[in-house]
Amino acid sequence: MANWFECKVRYDKIQENGAVKKVNEPYLVDALSFTEAEARITEELRPFISGEFEVSAVKRTRIAEIFPDDSADKWYLAKLAFITIDEKTAVEKKSVSQMLVAGNDFKGAYDNLLEGMKSTLADYEIVSISETLIMDVYKAKLS
Repeated sequence: MANWFECKVRYDKIQENGAVKKVNEPYLVDALSFTEAEARITEELRPFISGEFEVSAVKRTRIAEIFPDDSADKWYLAKLAFITIDEKTAVEKKSVSQMLVAGNDFKGAYDNLLEGMKSTLADYEIVSISETLIMDVYKAKLS
C-alpha cells in the first residue's frame, strides 16, 4: 500500500509575461518516510526547475487510492463513503476514504472515478469531488 506525502516546493517561477514570481506548489509523492519524500521530490523536480528551490513542507495525506489519466492536467480529491452493515445490530455504517483522480475538468474526473471504482464490490456513495492545487503525482519507483 502506498504512503502518500504532500510536498510543497517553493521556487522562483517565470510567468508567461516574463515576470518572476515566488510560488509554493504542492506535489504528491509515494514514499516510506518524510525524509524519503523530501529526497524524492527534490530528485524529481531538479531537472525541471532552474535556480534554487526548497521543500517548504512535507505532510502525510490520507489518500487511499489514485486514479491517474495521462491526458489530464488537473487533480481532483474525491471523498467516498463506503457503506457496510453491522451484522449484529443491522445498522448501516459509512467509512469515508479519499481518492485522488486526474481529469481535465469535473466531468472527466467524475468519469475517471467511476471507471476506477467499476471493479469494486463494495457499496459506496460519492460524498464530494473538488479540484486540488496538486501539480503532479510521483509514484514509487520499482527497482
